[in-house]
Amino acid sequence: MTSHRVEPLFSATEISERVVELGRSISRDYPSKEEPLLLVGVLKGATLFLADLIRAIDRPVEFDFVAVSSYGAETKSSGEVRVLKDLEAAVAGKHVIVVEDILDTGLTLRFSYLIENLRARHAASVKLCVLLNKPARRVVPIHIDYCGFIIDDVFVVGYGMDYAESYRNLPYVGVVRFAEQD
Repeated sequence: MTSHRVEPLFSATEISERVVELGRSISRDYPSKEEPLLLVGVLKGATLFLADLIRAIDRPVEFDFVAVSSYGAETKSSGEVRVLKDLEAAVAGKHVIVVEDILDTGLTLRFSYLIENLRARHAASVKLCVLLNKPARRVVPIHIDYCGFIIDDVFVVGYGMDYAESYRNLPYVGVVRFAEQD
């Protein structure tokens, strides 16, 4: 592994406060407790974000996971996306919110069927909630309905996000600084 260090970008407190705000927004947008609301977390990175988000939503929710991969052990998306796990939950008639840790190129969401495929399964609606939005890297335009933070073109870890499966357990989001960036 290349020599590097991690510098904090968003503290655990900042993340917690923003997740509560996102939960309130979702609760306001879906006030009916009778409407089925399904949150779909993108594994593995969005797991911690999803867990905190569902606790911040003041209404009944269901959740499920999909797994896609476009990074492997690299720091940049390869552009090739593999669907590793599909949903188990029924989607038809439900309001669905896809929960993603970070949106950069947009390739993961588009090519893994997460938006189009959910609509094809007759979801009542499909929205997107991301913790981190990195617009500088966007290749595919994607509308974000709920956004935690906008970040520069930096490689981040922590709060579920990793570098070669390391750092997922950090309670904050940090920027990875590689030796050649010093």
